Amino acid sequence: MNDRQHEQDLMTCVHCGLCLSACPTYLETGSEADSPRGRIVLMRGLHEGRLSPSDPDVVRHLDLCLGCRACETACPSGVPYSSILEVARARLNADRARPVVTDQSRRAFLDTLARPRRLAMTLKMADALTGGAIPAPVANALAGNNPLLRSGGGWRASASRVGAAAGQPLPAFTPAVSPKRARVGMLTGCVMRVLYGDINADTARVLAANGCEVLTNRRQGCCGALHRHNGFVRDADDMARALVDAFTPFDGLDAIVTNSAGCGSTLKEYGHLLADDPAYAARAAAFAAKVRDVSEFLDDLGWTASLRPLSDQPVSVAYHDACHLAHGQGIRDQPRALLAKIPGVTLVPLPESEICCGSAGIYNFTEPDMAQRLQSRKLDHILDTGASIVAAANPGCLAWIESGVKAHGLDIRLAHPVTLLAEALAETT
Repeated sequence: MNDRQHEQDLMTCVHCGLCLSACPTYLETGSEADSPRGRIVLMRGLHEGRLSPSDPDVVRHLDLCLGCRACETACPSGVPYSSILEVARARLNADRARPVVTDQSRRAFLDTLARPRRLAMTLKMADALTGGAIPAPVANALAGNNPLLRSGGGWRASASRVGAAAGQPLPAFTPAVSPKRARVGMLTGCVMRVLYGDINADTARVLAANGCEVLTNRRQGCCGALHRHNGFVRDADDMARALVDAFTPFDGLDAIVTNSAGCGSTLKEYGHLLADDPAYAARAAAFAAKVRDVSEFLDDLGWTASLRPLSDQPVSVAYHDACHLAHGQGIRDQPRALLAKIPGVTLVPLPESEICCGSAGIYNFTEPDMAQRLQSRKLDHILDTGASIVAAANPGCLAWIESGVKAHGLDIRLAHPVTLLAEALAETT
């Protein structure tokens, strides 16, 4: 984004305040500097040179932003807040506004998450060297104040999921079970591939059961979403180019399907993000035009597979809106409509379903205190529903809410919508 466009975007905000009630951090702190319009004032000050990127207060308030995009849903002026924030964070990175150790650890963590083999190896090594659990003193030293990782619980939970996902990749081709209706490419992702390979398998199975040929390959890498949200734009652009290249061999795709809200939101913006690259502009735009969240795609295609009850008892499900699905892509009704097709399932309304759970990419590692507050807020609302299952369509949401459920000893299951749909498929599919 050029400076002129950035300045125009900053000026779009009219400071009406309609975003305040949608902003999770403002709801928690009540501070104007922790609201979207307050942060826009700070980012405008940075752009105009009135504020320094080395000002610790500026850095603190911008880092505390989740990047959830709820303000964009609420904004009547169409302020492209997420784009403005990415430019500001890139400026902070370039000017080395944070302590060196903080920047280096953040970058190392992002680079590990973006590389499936490295992530799987890191978790497996930690698991093997510690007999299944990093000793509490070591875990606490590594985790700082992060409640997810303290005393080794988070490391154990992550390491326990590695195995089938990394070691048993999806087949390059999954045939349609019923008469062929579509040919789709499927994003396997980075974190999804390592920690939630079962969800990838469920996604392919559900698509196939509804008449889709599913294609994938091992060339796929990270989509760049996490790097982009944290201001590492050049790295994110390189990842976008590599992913476009990875899907180039697939001919005649009706759609490129993803089961991760954060990935899908970024994939749909590739055409805009690479518009200034003559070698990739047209290909990126064509790629982005085919991207569909799995719930969006199945809702458009029309569900045809037979479903059976999940249990011999009625099942209550509360659906949590992942930020980059609801606010980033405007997808709210489709996952609920698919879940409602399962016999015996009752969808119960979740208060503040569109308020961020506190995961937000790597936010629960970089801002653990606020992440914990938002997790507690989410858990309180979940308990109010009385639901036995909470469905969410993003790996970060699933992991973060589940960590809170386990920490409090709650008997609540976390599941991706496609997992519930896959479990409900009749035996013939």
